[in-house]
Amino acid sequence: MGSETAVQRRGRAAHLGPERRRPQVLDAALAIAADDGIAAVTMGAVADYMKVTRPVIYACFPDRVELIDALIQREESFLISGVLDVLPPRATNADETVFVEGFRTLLNKAAERPDAWRLIYGNPDPAVAGSFGRGRQLAVERCTALLRPTLLAWGIDDAERKLPALVELWVSAAESAVRTLFAHRDEWNPEDLGAFVGSAVYRAMRSA
Repeated sequence: MGSETAVQRRGRAAHLGPERRRPQVLDAALAIAADDGIAAVTMGAVADYMKVTRPVIYACFPDRVELIDALIQREESFLISGVLDVLPPRATNADETVFVEGFRTLLNKAAERPDAWRLIYGNPDPAVAGSFGRGRQLAVERCTALLRPTLLAWGIDDAERKLPALVELWVSAAESAVRTLFAHRDEWNPEDLGAFVGSAVYRAMRSA
């Protein structure tokens, strides 16, 4: 049964072009990274996981570094969208409910895709270390643009000077909430943790 499955997978792969196959290659790389760490993601390991030959993988990505770079970009894009859900763009004069619902949305989204968080916040090997961190910087930039009008609507004194610190508080709280959810699954669920962290972040920002 297993050999038949392998043959079938090889047959299907032969009929797919690189553009259609790249998402499958990235899915395989993510699965390997989740199980064994980013260092285990090699062209050969991905080929073995997919039951295809190495040239099939090289047709999609020229080398391991570019494969991992593409994987990180894809997963970071997913995570960034989750962080930005914490404060919807139109909620300029946001109240506590907006923050609570935002953190709940983030945590529910993270719970649906835990491998992405483990990849981004794992320990990359030196060959790909430079690929990490770009997504967080983008999240900081976009959160800054979203939070600036909110602080002005709240009438926060010296808002522009305080803005970078409050953005860092927001983004760090989002990251920490996800880590807490995964580390303490028996104690927290997305709804309860989202309410707790969302309320705390809202109070901290309103009293800034």
